[in-house]
Amino acid sequence: MPKIDTSKRVVVAMSGGVDSSVTAALLREQGYEIIGISMQVWDHSSFSAPDGEVFGTCCSLDDIHDARRVAEHLDIPFYVVNFEEEFQRLVIDDFVAEYFHGRTPNPCVRCNQRIKFDLLLQKARELGADLLATGHYARVDRDADGLWHLRTGVDPAKDQSYFLFTLTQEQLASTLFPLGGMTKGEVRKLAAHFKLRVAEKGESQEICFIPDNDYVRFLEEARGKGHLSGKIVDRRGHVVGSHEGTYRYTVGQRKGLGIAHPHPLYVLGVDTERREVVVGHRVELASSGLLAVDVTWIIPPTGEAVEASCKIRYRHKPVPCRIRSLPGNRAEVVFLAPEKSVTPGQAVVFYRDDEVLGGGWIENKVSSFEVRVSS
Repeated sequence: MPKIDTSKRVVVAMSGGVDSSVTAALLREQGYEIIGISMQVWDHSSFSAPDGEVFGTCCSLDDIHDARRVAEHLDIPFYVVNFEEEFQRLVIDDFVAEYFHGRTPNPCVRCNQRIKFDLLLQKARELGADLLATGHYARVDRDADGLWHLRTGVDPAKDQSYFLFTLTQEQLASTLFPLGGMTKGEVRKLAAHFKLRVAEKGESQEICFIPDNDYVRFLEEARGKGHLSGKIVDRRGHVVGSHEGTYRYTVGQRKGLGIAHPHPLYVLGVDTERREVVVGHRVELASSGLLAVDVTWIIPPTGEAVEASCKIRYRHKPVPCRIRSLPGNRAEVVFLAPEKSVTPGQAVVFYRDDEVLGGGWIENKVSSFEVRVSS
């Protein structure tokens, strides 16, 4: 954590979980003037599963109540900001639109980009705060030339730098990640030390606005069941089955195809214009590279090609690659060895050792197979 003037006012994004609660407690102990803020982004009271079970999840009202009680325990001011309209427009609508264009989106990156480190950072400044702190497992530092760097969290099992590649130099200068140098076990011990009621609280693994993890149900409620139904074809165009909606499928998927075939088949791509799901053998999932769009750089490249590593999914192990910047905020990524299940709509994040260089959004894959998918 960089050395800064502890007389500065810091807004802590408090989700009601152990990570953000320990973040607030640590910074208060270190002498900062702390303000806690929770974001109301989704009305969970309106959702119940078919069997009537009501779910609680990240950013629910119960979480906000937990955050408020932690703030009272720490004796810090606490506010709730309502971003439901903005979250619907900037995150949920994008999530739905991407699926219905044959892509597999990552709403957590969009939330960090458009809600936390844009709208919430603006709100922090309105409150006279100099800095915004979150419970992300990542690190920020500044070099002798004044350039800010985003680095991975030291706990590889919890590292969340993948979700933060869109941060700008200005945003990094206004951000604190106090937990980046800790493991989850160490954070829980600190929560017990500070006597926080959330010390043993479990973690949410699902998308916050889909608490039952049934994204198909969510999409069908948004657009209607059976939308974009059509044929399942192989890469030569031969019909091998039918489907009830292209949004039900993502690259690499094997289960749920409903096709009798002597060998396992996998989804190779989705063509929403033809309403086709393209399937093939496992070997056909291999890609030699990809094209990324809306690329942002924390550390701008100095040459035509960048030797680095990249992650094509959050839980993906970084793999060696060569990155070449293209006009229009695009980039061509070439893997040193073929990678499987490169998925349009997912984020590709560029690393050099423990540092995030930048990233973008996968537009399409480069493959030795002529797969009939839309780009």
